[in-house]
Amino acid sequence: MKTQVRYNAYSDYFRRRFGTRVQKLSVDAGFSCPNRDGRVGTGGCAFCTNEAFSPSYLRRVSTITEQLDEGIAFHRHRYRSAPVYLAYFQAYSNTYAPLEVLRQRYDEALRHPVVVGLVVGTRPDCVDDAVLDLLGEYAKEHYVAVEYGIESCYDRTLQAINRGHDFACTERAIHATAQRGLPVGGHLILGLPGESRDDLLAEMDIVNRLPLTTIKFHQLQILKGTAMERQYRNEAFRQSLLHFTLEEYIALVCDLLERLRPTLVVERLAGEVPPRFQACPERSFRRLDGRLLRNEEIPALVEAELARRGTRQGSSYKPEQQTLENII
Repeated sequence: MKTQVRYNAYSDYFRRRFGTRVQKLSVDAGFSCPNRDGRVGTGGCAFCTNEAFSPSYLRRVSTITEQLDEGIAFHRHRYRSAPVYLAYFQAYSNTYAPLEVLRQRYDEALRHPVVVGLVVGTRPDCVDDAVLDLLGEYAKEHYVAVEYGIESCYDRTLQAINRGHDFACTERAIHATAQRGLPVGGHLILGLPGESRDDLLAEMDIVNRLPLTTIKFHQLQILKGTAMERQYRNEAFRQSLLHFTLEEYIALVCDLLERLRPTLVVERLAGEVPPRFQACPERSFRRLDGRLLRNEEIPALVEAELARRGTRQGSSYKPEQQTLENII
């Protein structure tokens, strides 16, 4: 596949760092979430069904080593084989456990002969100095990145989706992680309740000022069994949500990329959930023939739209907006 040249793609980032293709392998290490077990709240975030974002092979095996072996076999069958892999601790909050438990599970992943590093997905309220120092220890010999679910930069939205923390918490976690020299990723959901298109564009100025290394964009999807599925039955709630056609979503993503600082690595442009988890399939993107559009088809559409515009990532970015120069 031709390398995308109009935005700073994640695959190119890894080729620059490792000199070869690198594949992330999802791992479910058995962690929980403080927004489910009662420490912060119960029921989880309004949009969340963790199973919808977990690969099917995680349900067939139990240990981390077995999951990594299954993931390698899965990717070799479906995609081109990669020479090295990263263990992606994806399910729930992967720093939410005592240090000795974290160390045991990270150690197991790193003992795998083709795993060269860790990507740890977690919540901003689930890290402290001790956890970040532990990850910093691993980073002396391995690639170690931390990915935070930012979801939104607006406190009113975080409260509306039952997130359980404010944006100041997110900022503190990102800065503390970057100060230890660890690459930091962030996830943003596009189209959360009450947010306008202008709100999403304004978020790019906020994101540009954070010491993030990578960013993921996901369109809001209404999933079965979530609080948001129940809320979606209310007309007023439905009216509070942006609804994108495929063309509108591609245009929005291009607008966001044009405002994004050029050094920020773009990991994902859209999310994809298996149809069996979707409560509102009418919100899914489809081809002209009615078939569901796969997530891997979005980059080519974005690239084509940027080419049509004659723009690229950072075309509208103003360097004077940047306040932290030592971005990883």
